[in-house]
Amino acid sequence: MVTGSLPTKRVALLNPPSYEDFDGGAGSRYQATREVTSFWYPTWLCYPAGMIKESRVIDAPAEHLSLEETLSKLKVYDLVVIYTSAASFSKDTQTAGCIKAQNLKTLVAMVGPHPSAVAEECLKASEYIDFVCRREFDYTLKEVAEGKELKDVSGISYRKNGQVIHNPDREPIKDLDALPFVVEIYKRDLNILNYQIPYLKWPYVSIYTGRGCPAQCIFCLWPQTFTGNAYRVRNPGNVVEEVKLAIKYFPEAKEIFFDDDTFTANRARVHEICKGLKPLGITWSTTSRVTTDPETLKVMKDSGLRLLVVGYESGSQKILDNVKKGATLEQAREFTRNCRKLGIQIHGAFILGLPEETKETVEESIRFAREMNPDTIQVSLASPYPGTKFYEMCRERGYLVEENLVMDRGYQNCCVRYPTMSHEEIFQAIERFYKKFYYRPGFIAKTLKKILFNREERRRILREGEEFKEFLSRRKELIRGKRC
Repeated sequence: MVTGSLPTKRVALLNPPSYEDFDGGAGSRYQATREVTSFWYPTWLCYPAGMIKESRVIDAPAEHLSLEETLSKLKVYDLVVIYTSAASFSKDTQTAGCIKAQNLKTLVAMVGPHPSAVAEECLKASEYIDFVCRREFDYTLKEVAEGKELKDVSGISYRKNGQVIHNPDREPIKDLDALPFVVEIYKRDLNILNYQIPYLKWPYVSIYTGRGCPAQCIFCLWPQTFTGNAYRVRNPGNVVEEVKLAIKYFPEAKEIFFDDDTFTANRARVHEICKGLKPLGITWSTTSRVTTDPETLKVMKDSGLRLLVVGYESGSQKILDNVKKGATLEQAREFTRNCRKLGIQIHGAFILGLPEETKETVEESIRFAREMNPDTIQVSLASPYPGTKFYEMCRERGYLVEENLVMDRGYQNCCVRYPTMSHEEIFQAIERFYKKFYYRPGFIAKTLKKILFNREERRRILREGEEFKEFLSRRKELIRGKRC
């Protein structure tokens, strides 16, 4: 195992090949094959790529690269950095083995929330992993690429003489303005036409304006394992400058998406950013909690806001309290009314299978979703990611019945069961939720109107409709085959 000084390296930062249309790379919070084709930018890999002279980001899933095609591209690199997740780790270790088989001298590192949470387990799981980075890895990889000895690099774990060595933690980055603009790497290494999210305009460009989230939700992956519960932010002027560069580089982009965990967490800063965005005349969307005040919503709308991604999570106040959501159903109702008044669209996110889920709370969530009536929804299965309080709760209370977070084809698996509801019942409730929401006469009528009068929307809706039907069909196959 390599432990000494590493001369300057050519570095490939890899979103590895996986299941077909698997959205699990360096920008996805829920790693799974989604209901319709979705690809987030590999933003986390693009930061260190902008700091390492001889580097390249290779996004195999978005480019639809096979393993063989990916390996061919990696031949010229000395260090391959694989972004991995709990859902994809098993497949990613196979990729690491193939990289080593191609050239034993190639160093292989793994980064992301999963190795951050269980670094030792990752190293013990595969001899092909030379080291893992814990938490933020921007400067960590820069130092390794520039030849610093592994023993002197903070924030990594590696093997020496058969033992796993954990170097001291690296401090969270305080000056986010010192980091490079990721749109520079998007321009250099990526094709923005490869990236699409159903509720965003296509093509879109996504950036982060901050890291971390002050909320205490026990299920949320990034703040607990990767970025922390302090919201560290870029200066508004720095954010606006990157937006201007994105407009210059990608005039075809129809939308900018600010993909922070909670963009609206710092009210005064949101107002400052909006002040800088308004003269640009762009369309943009972002994330929000239901606690965002009406004045801030209006300021955002006036500066070009189109849509908010909102984590409603559940229609049961008891479940919201169980997961420490820090919001009430009444707050959600008022927030949604305010958005409607201002003409702000909403993509509502819901989760089934959170602690103490029952058939009754599922029905409460369905009724609540229909009452809120967001423009679109996503319904995810609660995923107990290692390193989260949700995972620890499930292990301690015997709720965890399955460690594999995804099934065949990369679809989400239901890994938890409760005394009040089995994992099979939770899994099957996803389809009921979607049908009860989308198969309403009023919603169908609104969709038909879009199809009739908007050619671009017609193409998108018809394509996504076919993909959604296929998604439901495949889930039924998995249920029948008892492969979940």
